[in-house]
Amino acid sequence: MDLSDTQQAILAFLAERIASEGMPPSQIEVQRAFGFKSVRAAQYHLEALEAAGAIERVQGRARGIRLLHAPQPPQQELVLSAANDDALRLPILGRVAAGAPIGADADTHGYVMLDRAFFHPSPDYLLKVSGDSMRDEGIFDGDLIGVHRTRDARSGQIVVARVDDEITVKLLKIGKDRIRLLPRNPDYAPIEVQPDQDFAIEGLYCGLVRPNR
Repeated sequence: MDLSDTQQAILAFLAERIASEGMPPSQIEVQRAFGFKSVRAAQYHLEALEAAGAIERVQGRARGIRLLHAPQPPQQELVLSAANDDALRLPILGRVAAGAPIGADADTHGYVMLDRAFFHPSPDYLLKVSGDSMRDEGIFDGDLIGVHRTRDARSGQIVVARVDDEITVKLLKIGKDRIRLLPRNPDYAPIEVQPDQDFAIEGLYCGLVRPNR
């Protein structure tokens, strides 16, 4: 199947929801999960998945989606070698959605040895990106982003942020009376941090590596 990064991410989202809740999400839930501006954008991607033979949709049912093709499991991560004096052994902490927040309770999915020259500042861990909302910053689905653990960040920096115990990677914009987390893809809507939400900076983006695919 020839699916875009977003469609592969949606297919994985459908599979996760069916496995965890016994039913697929609605189109509105897909829209909200991926930060689309309208339900029509979610419909477009679901139609593309159906045309590709990945799903079947039952007309007239709000959750009438049946998986015909399971998403591909993630490939084993490649270990990139580095000279011993400049090597960093970094844990890979699950996936972070570059389109919508996901649960922050990421498990460690192995370790990678990398040359510290790949990053500035020095990272504490790696996160795997899911989705394409940061594509205009050169961050694509499946990339491993280095994260420097810190609570401090300036407006205009790319951060890993926690909103109500969920994490996302976005461009931080701090205004006089609000904080916004901006995607770098016009297909996605900004995240407006509300006053009653639990918000914190988890770290700074400090570079990436792109495993062979």
